[in-house]
Amino acid sequence: MKQRNIGGVLPVAEIGLGCMGMSEFYGPTDDAQSLATLERALELGVSLYDTADMYGAGHNETLLGRFLAGKRDRVVVATKFGIVRQPGDYARRIDTSAAYVRQACDASLKRLGVETIDLYYAHRLNPDTPVEETVGAMADLVKAGKVRALGLSEVSAATLRRAHAVHPIAAVQSEYSLWTRDVEESVLPACRELGVSLVAYAPLGRGMLTGTVSNRDQLAENDFRRISPRFAEGNLDRNLHLVESVKALAAQKSCTPGQVALAWLLAQGPDILPIPGTKRIKYLEENVGAAAVTLTDAEVKALSDALPPGAAAGDRYTAEGMKGLNA
Repeated sequence: MKQRNIGGVLPVAEIGLGCMGMSEFYGPTDDAQSLATLERALELGVSLYDTADMYGAGHNETLLGRFLAGKRDRVVVATKFGIVRQPGDYARRIDTSAAYVRQACDASLKRLGVETIDLYYAHRLNPDTPVEETVGAMADLVKAGKVRALGLSEVSAATLRRAHAVHPIAAVQSEYSLWTRDVEESVLPACRELGVSLVAYAPLGRGMLTGTVSNRDQLAENDFRRISPRFAEGNLDRNLHLVESVKALAAQKSCTPGQVALAWLLAQGPDILPIPGTKRIKYLEENVGAAAVTLTDAEVKALSDALPPGAAAGDRYTAEGMKGLNA
């Protein structure tokens, strides 16, 4: 894969790996299967591995730590703090106080088994805590050698500018795909103004853009998409219709719809870094294969026109999950 550079400070392969589903949210998990997938990712040249302290209540960081043993110099580790949940409970509160920043970082370092986190994000921001306080505490972690670069997740353009004035922000992580294009309005332009990379999570529309999801009955009982508004009755049918243009282009190019969706993101600019998540080698290999799919300018425009901003039916999350978005 080609290389991209997060915020001008972290060179990585152009497609990363989201590790969340290896611990919860997308049905049953299997550590042995997940570890094999992580190993295969490294073989394929994937270098950015994205986790968070709230995924599986620390399990995801611990799992990634097992994989990292003996490979630390070949992996760029990104993790996040700020969402506080009880194990197995979707309800959350957000803590981005300076004291919690320090506490959360030390806990993540221990679970990961590393001395330094390459990219440390505020997962969500608490509006009652000034972003200057949060980023100031994160900057102290850089000075202490515990963190290399700073990131923010799901923030507004105005908040990004305030944060960047305190300490350079290397990346903003937000949901970005053909069916979630909110960032294009103001966040992505602000990122480009400041030299900040956009790390795109859920780049496959939580599986919708792969063309493999046709009804909710396919989803495991503990799959959070069962409560997602975009997968709700009525919305699901409308969203499935949006995928037809992606499937049609994939058929023309002899690749998968998911590969077309990722290729579209890569075509948005060298400052975009998709991190499709999976816990299975089969889908990992398919996702990495998207790097070999080239779309013409006309194909990129056709997809953009077929799935314009706001086309997807339903909110991105439930009311609980919407906490802290566009902070």
